[in-house]
This record gives sequence, structure tokens and C-alpha cells, in this order.
Amino acid sequence: MKEKDFSSHPIRLFASYYKPHMRLFLLDMACALIACGADLVFPYVTRYTLNSLLPDRLFRLFFAIMGILAAAYVVKAVCKFIITYLGHLMGVRLEADMRTDILTHIQTLSFSFFDRNRTGVLMSRITNDLFSITELSHHGPENLMTSLVTILGAFAILCTICWPLACVILAVVPLFIIFTVHWNGKMDQANAEVKKSLGEINASIESGISGIRTAKAFANETAEADKFRQANDMFKDAKKNWYKTMGIYHAGIDSTMSLMQVLTITVGGFFIMRDRMDYVDLITFSLYVSTFVRPITQLADFIETFTDGMTGFKRFRELMNTRPEIEDRPGAEELKDVTGDVEYRDVSFSYDSGVPVLEHVSFTLPHGKTLAVVGPSGGGKTTLCQLLPRFYDVTDGAVLLDGRDVRDVTQQSLHRAIGIIQQDVFVFADTIRENIRYGRPDATDEEIVAAAMRAEIHEEIMAMPDGYDTFVGERGVMLSGGQKQRLSIARVFLKNPPVLILDEATSALDSVTEKHIQASLDELARGRTGIIIAHRLSTVKNADLIAVVEDEHIVELGPREELLAKNGAFAKLWQAQDLT
Repeated sequence: MKEKDFSSHPIRLFASYYKPHMRLFLLDMACALIACGADLVFPYVTRYTLNSLLPDRLFRLFFAIMGILAAAYVVKAVCKFIITYLGHLMGVRLEADMRTDILTHIQTLSFSFFDRNRTGVLMSRITNDLFSITELSHHGPENLMTSLVTILGAFAILCTICWPLACVILAVVPLFIIFTVHWNGKMDQANAEVKKSLGEINASIESGISGIRTAKAFANETAEADKFRQANDMFKDAKKNWYKTMGIYHAGIDSTMSLMQVLTITVGGFFIMRDRMDYVDLITFSLYVSTFVRPITQLADFIETFTDGMTGFKRFRELMNTRPEIEDRPGAEELKDVTGDVEYRDVSFSYDSGVPVLEHVSFTLPHGKTLAVVGPSGGGKTTLCQLLPRFYDVTDGAVLLDGRDVRDVTQQSLHRAIGIIQQDVFVFADTIRENIRYGRPDATDEEIVAAAMRAEIHEEIMAMPDGYDTFVGERGVMLSGGQKQRLSIARVFLKNPPVLILDEATSALDSVTEKHIQASLDELARGRTGIIIAHRLSTVKNADLIAVVEDEHIVELGPREELLAKNGAFAKLWQAQDLT
């Protein structure tokens, strides 16, 4: 399938989503036309009946025509069912396609994007912004087509009955158009504010639920409720403005419609007084005015649906046009047969603020060796490690893996070559088996068990109620900190990468659990190139090299005994932790 151009005009982009569902779309439109035709026929048959059939006592033909008309309305009922069921089904499929596109695209965005955007706001853009797409994608084209066909058809028939009166009715239409265009813009602005405030509410809810344990621990439930109340008040104000604008809009539309009926009776009555029209024609004309008015009301509803849907779609398009700050270079190659030689060559890095985080960092780490990165908090240790898998790109210099600049290889192949274990392990709300399998989705059950045994968590898993099929709860709340950490180690065993990054993997654990986990980590690190970030220096005794990071620089680099002999920065850290 041809890839969509998200920079194209919103209407053209929106229309492109109909292509995979064209059969449903055409069936929906055909049924809408049939239903529209039945509505146009009824007033004309009524006029023919009152003028010809009943006065001429053609009763048999009268009942035959009534039977045909009844059958037509049965067909119309079937069409309405198809429109309601299959039409909405088509709309849901379009919405689902867009939601798949946006979630897939978000997965490609860089870490810096998530640094700047709250989870709840993104959730709102994936869910609420696209919710109205179902109604727009279904009712939008259908209402637009049937409204135009009905208006043109009804006006053509009105002209055959009494063209001067038809022209009077037509004169009101420009007033409707001017009013609609003016207030449509105001509704668009008001609706955008509603969606923005709804995103803030979702962000507040997400934050409140995720941090409920912390809020309770600090007795801050009231403070969290106040934060939500502020976001909720913003939403109420935005909704108030939206409903006020909508009220003026609908009141104006209703007044225009009523004016058409008053004009019909007034001008029609005048024509009857002048013998230029009879009562049957006025009744028929009035029926057709109702038929003429209904699609105008439909058009007004369409504009409201269009405004709501396109506001969400524009926000969808805006997000889809957000490009990853880190992308594969043209011609980037797959990284294969990685041995694990790592080199940082005069690396400097700063975030968007321009404040330097690392400056002129250089070191070489041969494959199979381990580098421990130590130093005070905020010194740039984690950032240094995140440059290797290209979670961020260096500002200057280069990071090399097996002699190749990591910017010259595909991110997928780079990430496959690197295993990462962090202090805060993310555990999915799924079974233990599926959480371990996340390390390699095509792994067999036997391979999962083998990885768990190497991570020394197999026996604990088997002691659980459902073994490997035990559900661990949201973010793994059913597991202890040590169990979550060993589960993450099992994932990396399953992945079997040549390069390993341990980002303070045991700093949140107690000393007993840490020693137990350390044995698993030592087993995992054997034969791999490893970079270890640690606050507890006892965990890096066996590292081949130690780098002390302070004030954006590596101030010391070398084996442990050599650094202790220098009696410099590392020696002070060692003594501070009473490890002499």
C-alpha cells in the first residue's frame, strides 16, 4: 500500500483513509441516495394524488401507487439499517486505522519528544481526538451528498410548482451561508480549546492514578484533588464557551428555518389571493419546503460534526507530522556480527537548553571488558550510557561500536545488539511468561524457562499460584523489587546481546537482595562488553576499568587499584563509602 503523505491537505489525507474500505463507503452512499429519493418522491405523489387521482376517482390506481410508495419506504428502512450499521462500522475501521498509525508513529519518536510531552496528553490525542472521527467519516460524506441532492432536487420541483415563490425561499439561503461560515470559525476555536483541556484532564488523571501510592504515603490526596480540580475547571470553562457558541449557532439556524416556513405561507397566501396558486400547490410547496429545510439543518449538523472531527484530525495530523529527532541516516546499514568494541571519541552533549551535560569525553572499551561509571548525581553518567544506543545523539564527537559510528547503522540493529537493565524496571500488566518473552518475542517456553533459571528466579516463579502464567498486575505490583529486577535480567538473557548497560540496576535494593541479584548480573555480564553505572562502589569491584564523571568530564579513568593509588576523586568516593 502506498504510504500516506501526512503533509498533504487535511481533506486529501482524510479521504485517503477511505481507500481500504471503499466497498463499504460506496454501499453506504448508495443506500443514502435511495433513502434520499424516497423523501423527494412523497410530496410529488401527494400533489399528484390530490390534483388528479382523487378528483378523477381513479381509486384503483391510487391504491396501487400507495402500495408502491409503502414498498419504497420498506426499502428505505432497509437502507437506513445499512447506513446505521455498516456505515458506522466503516467509521470505526477508519478510526482504528488512524489510531494504529498514530501509535505506530509515536513508537518511532525520540526520547526528547517524551521528555517534553505528558503521557496523559498523548493518550488524549490517541483516544479522544479520534473519537469524533467515527461520526465524521460516516455521516460527513453521507450528509453532505444527501443534503445537496435533496436541496437541488427539492428546489427543482419547487420551481415547477411556483418559481417566484421558490426564488423567495432561495433568497434566504445566502443568509444561512454567511451565518454558518462566521460561527463555524468560532466553533472550531472553541472545540480546539475543549480538546486541549481534555488532554490536560487525562494527564492529571494519569498522574493521579500512577502516583496514588506516593500521594497516600504523604497524605497529599487533597493536593492531588486540587490539581485535578484546576484542570477540571479549565475543561468546564472551555465547554461553557463551546456550548455557548453552539447555542448561538443552532438558534440562528433554527430562526432561518422558521423564516422559510413563514415566508412560504405569507407569499403563498398572497399568490392564492391573486389566483396564481391553489391550495393543493401551497400544501405541496409547504411539504417540499420541509424537505428543503431538513437537509439545510443536516448541513448545519454536518458542519458541527465536521468542525469537531476535523479539529481532532488536525491534531492527529500535527502529531503524525512530528518527525523523530533521531532517524536512520540515508544508507544506514544493519549492524551484524557485533563483537562489542566500544569507543567514545571526544564526545560532547547538551540538551535543547544548550547547557552542557558532557564535554570532550573519550575512552576505549575492548570487547568482553567492563567499564564502571561512577560519580556524583547529575554528573552525566546516565546520559553517557544513553548515547551508545542512540537514545540521544551526540552534540560533537562520535560514539563507535565495532569501529562504526552508531549514527551510520540502523537503530533497530543497534538496539538488538545492546541489553539495558535499569533501576526502575518496567513490568507490563501481563503474565510472567510474556514479560520475560519481551526480550525476544519469538522465544519458546523452554528458552524462557532457561533464561529464568540463569536469572535465578525460576524457583520463585514455580512457587507462585500459576507459575509462569501468574498475572503480575499493573507495573508488576504483585512482584517484589528483587523479583522485578531478576525478571528484567531474564529478559536480557533471552535477548543475548553482546553489549550490556546496567544503569544503577541494584541501587534501589537492600543489601541482602543486592548480593543475590549481583550473582545473576555477574553471570549475565560474563563474556559481554559491559558499562555499569553505580552509586554503590562495592558492585564495581570486578570492573576492568572505572571512569569517574564529574562536572561534565571524565576526571579519572583506569583500573580500580590504579585509581586508589592516585588517591584522587575515586579514592575519596571509595573512602566515603567505607570500603577501605
